[in-house]
Amino acid sequence: MGTRQESFADFVLDQLAGLDGVSARRMFGGHGLYREAVFFGIVHDGRLYFRTDEASRADYLARGMQPFRPSQKQTLKNYFEVPVDIIESPRRLGEWALRAVAAARSAD
Repeated sequence: MGTRQESFADFVLDQLAGLDGVSARRMFGGHGLYREAVFFGIVHDGRLYFRTDEASRADYLARGMQPFRPSQKQTLKNYFEVPVDIIESPRRLGEWALRAVAAARSAD
């Protein structure tokens, strides 16, 4: 894993510092994001993806965001790329992260 990937994961964690219990673990060439034991996000190839549900997915689609595609043959339709303007705002990113955590909890 390159330094760029590590740096972006660190940046995302810094942006989410206002939420208690958020951590990142290496997985499939990127990082999985957790709040306590709930897996809610993916940092992969310099992009951030959050877990969605039917209600939250509309916000991602309205902004033209795409689902996570770790390979040409695989698409995770419940994880969508987070828009850059959201990532750049710790407050808004925290709000979107909490929705992703809620979507992940309701899926279990």
